[in-house]
Amino acid sequence: MDFETVSPEDFGASLKGFGLNLLVTDVKRTAIFLETVFGMAAKRLSTDFAILTHGENILQLHADSTYHSNPLLGLLPENPPRGAGLEIRLYDCDPEHAAAQCVAAGGTILQAPADKPHGLREAYILCQDGYAWVPSKPLISQEEPV
Repeated sequence: MDFETVSPEDFGASLKGFGLNLLVTDVKRTAIFLETVFGMAAKRLSTDFAILTHGENILQLHADSTYHSNPLLGLLPENPPRGAGLEIRLYDCDPEHAAAQCVAAGGTILQAPADKPHGLREAYILCQDGYAWVPSKPLISQEEPV
């Protein structure tokens, strides 16, 4: 599918499974942050909307103004953080690279890359709107095969 030219109706009808849509204060700023820090690819980027891909996964960004008649708009805080309690996990995303890009891209490292007991190396990074992004990759076993 060509995300740059697909109609909104065809794009919407194509979505399956699980979707993630974030309301953000600045779509272009957030898209650039996600491209820089996590290597996502932004499509259809405008001040109101963007489609981002990470591998085969799709993420949509919407500006607050596009939700003028949506019931969620009234629940948003005027100041970040917006995403308290939500972890947006990016598997197969290098936490060292993401952390190295984070601060220059306007983000905050909440937790530096670390090995976790559940078999992943991960970092916690906050974007300007306060969403928690967790880049992670599997730990490589240091043991030799028996």
